[in-house]
Amino acid sequence: MTASSTRRTTAARSRIAAVGAIAVAGALLLTGCGDQTESSNSDSTDTSSAKAAPLADKLPKEIRDAGVVKVGSDIAYAPVEFKDDSGKTVGIDPDIAAAMGKQLGVKFEFENGTFDTLITGLRSDRYDIAMSAMTDTKDRQEGVDSETGKKVGEGVDFVDYFTAGVSIYTKKGDDQGIKTWSDLCGKKIVLQRGTVSEDLAKAEAKKCTGGKTITIEAFDNDQQAQTRLRGGGADAGSSDFPVAAYAVKTSGGGKDFELVGEQVEAAPYGIAVAKDNTELRDALKAALDAIIENGEYDKIIKKWGVEDGAVKEATINGGK
Repeated sequence: MTASSTRRTTAARSRIAAVGAIAVAGALLLTGCGDQTESSNSDSTDTSSAKAAPLADKLPKEIRDAGVVKVGSDIAYAPVEFKDDSGKTVGIDPDIAAAMGKQLGVKFEFENGTFDTLITGLRSDRYDIAMSAMTDTKDRQEGVDSETGKKVGEGVDFVDYFTAGVSIYTKKGDDQGIKTWSDLCGKKIVLQRGTVSEDLAKAEAKKCTGGKTITIEAFDNDQQAQTRLRGGGADAGSSDFPVAAYAVKTSGGGKDFELVGEQVEAAPYGIAVAKDNTELRDALKAALDAIIENGEYDKIIKKWGVEDGAVKEATINGGK
């Protein structure tokens, strides 16, 4: 999410376990060849593990030993991350995380949380990372509240993996002349709390003239905002372009909403990592670069139909 202090994953599917030929080693030890056999088995196992998870040694030891990266995510932001009909966490972020997990030899476990609390959860060590369509911004990097300009924390580092702008959508066939953010003056918009959409709406409301303003209703998740608009409780909604486009395509079989105007404020999505965890940050960057190079990243992006947001390489703190 393009959000004032936070943005949107994941699940890695493979966990690497090295298997030693203990029985063979034991037999050879009895014949007096123990030292040579132990060395040979170790080399073979190390080579096998390296091929299966070539970047495992880049992870912090405690994460490597645990075999898990704990991910804070607001899992209600289709198609970036959401629950399918079986309750499984799916989407762009989980797929990217799973591919990165293969490189690192760990599983990415998604834990559901409210979007505007994810960075707090990262600071308190509840999560190792936050991956939730979270826009990389300077304010988040520096721990600054974007609305007040005040320092509220130490900030986070980001590993940027996608680019997305913000879009406005309305009920289908009822755009009420809304094409730009300035057209929202005198109208009501619904959106998710703590997002860039909310920041933009508040900033635009200050520009309204003639006694008009923008009425903003913010929800814990984007699905609640969509429900409100669908029921006629607002004039427009706003969210990141991939999410808005997915809602337009799928809600009511494509009969509920329509996109209006152009997406704005294109910016990177980043995986948030604590400032003092540079080893994990750099491991994530290496894994992302690896799946971009081997083509897995492009397959995931094409699967979800969001090729316009693809990046060519991982970037640390690329947000402005």
